[in-house]
Amino acid sequence: MKGLLASLQRVGGALMLPIAVLPIAGLLLRLGQPDLLASPAMVAHFGHLGAMFAAAGGAIFDNLGLMFAAGLAVGLARENHGAAGLAAVVAYLVATKGAEVLISVPDSSIADLAGRARDLGIADYKAKELHKLSVPVGILSGLIAGALYNRFCNITLPSYLSFFGGRRFVPIVSGFAGVGLAIVFGTQWQLLEAGMDAVSQAALHAGALGLFAYGVLNRLLIVTGLHHVINSIAWFLLGDYHGVTGDLNRFRAHDPSAGVFMAGFFPVMMFGLPAACLAMYHTALPERRRVVGSLLGSIALSSLVTGVTEPIEFTFMFLAPALYAVHALLTGVAFIIMNALNVHLGFNFSAGLIDYVLYYPLATNPMLLLPVGALYFAIYYFLFRFVIVKFDLRTPGRDPAESAPATAAPAPGERAVDYLAALGGAANIVALDACATRLRLRVADQAAVDAAALKRLGAAGLVRPGPDALQVVVGPVADQLAGEMRAVLRTAGAPGALGAAGGSSAPSDIHPSAGTAGAGVDAVRLLAALGGRANVRTVEAVAGRLRVRMGDTGRIDAGAVRELGLRGLALPAPGVAHVLTGPGAPEAAAAIEHLLK
Repeated sequence: MKGLLASLQRVGGALMLPIAVLPIAGLLLRLGQPDLLASPAMVAHFGHLGAMFAAAGGAIFDNLGLMFAAGLAVGLARENHGAAGLAAVVAYLVATKGAEVLISVPDSSIADLAGRARDLGIADYKAKELHKLSVPVGILSGLIAGALYNRFCNITLPSYLSFFGGRRFVPIVSGFAGVGLAIVFGTQWQLLEAGMDAVSQAALHAGALGLFAYGVLNRLLIVTGLHHVINSIAWFLLGDYHGVTGDLNRFRAHDPSAGVFMAGFFPVMMFGLPAACLAMYHTALPERRRVVGSLLGSIALSSLVTGVTEPIEFTFMFLAPALYAVHALLTGVAFIIMNALNVHLGFNFSAGLIDYVLYYPLATNPMLLLPVGALYFAIYYFLFRFVIVKFDLRTPGRDPAESAPATAAPAPGERAVDYLAALGGAANIVALDACATRLRLRVADQAAVDAAALKRLGAAGLVRPGPDALQVVVGPVADQLAGEMRAVLRTAGAPGALGAAGGSSAPSDIHPSAGTAGAGVDAVRLLAALGGRANVRTVEAVAGRLRVRMGDTGRIDAGAVRELGLRGLALPAPGVAHVLTGPGAPEAAAAIEHLLK
């Protein structure tokens, strides 16, 4: 069961890669509509610019299956290697083109046609069927190619076939997997389509109860990351409108029944959760409000404008599980209310102000969001304020022992080292990935992770779904931060990375040692290894490490640093060194500062 859960969580995270393409596609498609850049007045001034935008955005939506295939495979593949994406494209193309040949056309669809018209009728029927099966085939192609890459990327073949070994073998075996998909979808598509239609109709006709269940589950599954899975089913598979499937796609195709699986998010994301942030701000200790105001303001604005909510939800998810359960129920109720009022809203990415404005002309009764939103603002504000004060919840700014950050936010080159240090060092990272708002990791030792340090760095929360699995909620910067951390990890432990002279100006070189650090750091020997008093300008303790500014990093004796048994040494920028000491950082910094006086 744990293995299945871990696999589903990886799939949920990988789904965000192709979904991240949708905002730009939706923006281009929307700008190219007749009420915007394709209006007669705009055409008179700018010609076919609007049509060009519409065609550019439509190209992505017309090939969503291909996007899911490549994106899922890369997201699931070890090291997110592009060879998996190529393998998925091969599987997808083989499967779709093979299925096109095998799909049988019902006689009733071409009964009155003959000659050239009959051929066109057959081609048109198959094109519509292929469009409907493209997303399911794309998802399966991505899953298969990602799994095959992880299984065969290092395969060794006999010498006479060695050219096709390793990563080159993956697209080959994926092509054969595509043949299998082609046979299944080509010969059994009518049965598969009937099953999908039955599921879609059951979900769509479940009415208020189905929408309520979807809204509640969507919020409850956030803790595991599996909400992406049910979102993909609702937004890209449910329903059929002239061959277009999924609530999101049908809304864009002007299906009058579409938008019900999106409208309920708007009152919560644009009004409810920002109100919760306001309640947290007003209940913070007076002397802490200025400090937490910027944090709460930024995550509230993110929810309002873009619909990214996890940084807010993780501030109270574990502090008050009952309150989070109420939040999930209120989300389900929002879907019922919006459906009862016949409000149909859509989005590209999430239920934020940008998508609300962008798709306002396509919406049904969009103005009714405002009174419903005002109601939700009041409910969330007073509910959160009451619960926080009543149960003395330690929401941001309410812990008297919590100290304000002593230093400014680190530069992008340095924050990767900060996070790695808080995660127990490079040696503690077994696997690293990211989704929309989280770092998804496997760590060697959960006890080595410094949760307090991660929160000081800006993490909204931590989830431990398994013995070695860890998710760190950092907001929309997750993918960028993961990339920076991978760049640091690629040089971790590289032999002779500091060079013969013992220094390097290359950013983010990190050199972990086998030992573990404690409070007993030999400050005299460490100062000497860093080039002595003449070389060290300042030293401060931050998140389990020493941040040392110095005149010349080339004077560092990396070997002497390793002999002290410290966790590692990093050079994130010229003139800056990070010594990964672990819990002994404050004592070591104080001792070195004393020696510098």
